Amino acid sequence: MTILKHSYFSKVTSAAPLVVFRVGFGLMMLVSIIRFWYNGWIETQYVQPKFFFSYTGFEWIKPFGAYTYLLFILCGLAAFFVAIGLKYRIAIVVFFLSFTYIELMDKTTYLNHYYCISLLSFLLIFLPANAQFSVDNYLNKKKYTHIPNWCIDSLKLLLGVVYFYAGLAKINSDWLLRAMPLKIWLPSKYDLPFIGNNIMQQEWFHYAMSWSGMVYDLCIPFLLLYKRTRILAFVAVVFFHVFTRILFPIGMFPFIMIVSTLIFFETSFHQKIIGFLSNIITPITRLFTAKKIAIENSYSYQSKRVILPLLIVFFSVQLLFPFRYVCYPGELFWTEEGYRFSWRVMLIEKAGYASFKIVNSKTGKFFYVENNDFLTAMQEKQMSTQPDFILEYAHFLGDHFKKDGHKNIQVFVDSYVGLNGRLSKLFIDPKVDLYKEKESLQHKNWILPFKDEIKGF
Repeated sequence: MTILKHSYFSKVTSAAPLVVFRVGFGLMMLVSIIRFWYNGWIETQYVQPKFFFSYTGFEWIKPFGAYTYLLFILCGLAAFFVAIGLKYRIAIVVFFLSFTYIELMDKTTYLNHYYCISLLSFLLIFLPANAQFSVDNYLNKKKYTHIPNWCIDSLKLLLGVVYFYAGLAKINSDWLLRAMPLKIWLPSKYDLPFIGNNIMQQEWFHYAMSWSGMVYDLCIPFLLLYKRTRILAFVAVVFFHVFTRILFPIGMFPFIMIVSTLIFFETSFHQKIIGFLSNIITPITRLFTAKKIAIENSYSYQSKRVILPLLIVFFSVQLLFPFRYVCYPGELFWTEEGYRFSWRVMLIEKAGYASFKIVNSKTGKFFYVENNDFLTAMQEKQMSTQPDFILEYAHFLGDHFKKDGHKNIQVFVDSYVGLNGRLSKLFIDPKVDLYKEKESLQHKNWILPFKDEIKGF
């Protein structure tokens, strides 16, 4: 075992695939930041709202008002520096911290692909992605042709986990046997040319999309690894992500995944990409030709004994953390306890409402809250169907009205939720004073039971 471990971690490979990944990742992130700014989402999601939902343990992370724009500028600059390989190590650390901070500012904006970007950027901190084709090569007068093989494999493993776990999550009775929630979403795409008024309305198509989506996610990592199926698999990746981008408003994520899966291709392919890019920027690089760059054969880690155990822990968490839902009773799709950060992509459609009642426990007097006085439309939609949102908002309301001079405050909620096409049912126990309940990682026993069964992972 020791010999095998030693031989694997001693193997080296061309740095080209990692370098292409760095350039593509940096450019995609830069475009994403610019797109976010251009569409006015910084203002609507992080400046205008009066209240922000927090992650447990990260309640201290909040937007900076108008200065939030500076955070996005910092993140965008870091992404650009990553792409060109300028002060790469500092740039990728700054990008990871700033991007992750942005995503932690308001739980309302949670998306699986934001989580994926944070993980990829964290992993890139420990990889020599500036080994060649970077400004750092000119500044340091040194570049490397080869890097440890595990550097490439670690990115493949993380992408494989994202796909495979997304496939495992689709092995459930709602997705496969009821074609939910695609049966709700696809018919609404009636305005698509050629297929909107015909194919999108067919039940067989809803089931075909559900089953093919499950098979695709489970198989695509292995098909990309195998040389004989790699081209076909990449065509499937492009088709799948472009098609889902047409169907659903999921931003840059399809293009990010398409570019990321290039890491599975052979070294010669990536060398051709670097050669093509080199020809484009040759006029710029000529400014640095006076500096002779030493070419070294292989990049060597000085702190491998620290980095490798750290990455083993990192991947162990990624493999185990999505299964934390087994620690909670009840239906996962209903309670959503252990749902986030587990690559459960587009599996549920919840619709509901939550009406909060502020009660004076001594006099019995009460009044109802207008949620739009405190929340944006998107925040209210997310809050109405997720227990941790409901609890946090209840505490906010209690604190708000306490400061406003109200006494003996109790906060109750009338909440009804429909899951994946089912009729709306009472969601939260209306007799529980949520202002007395505390947020924790334990099961929330004031969530009413789900009177149905969804079988699967």
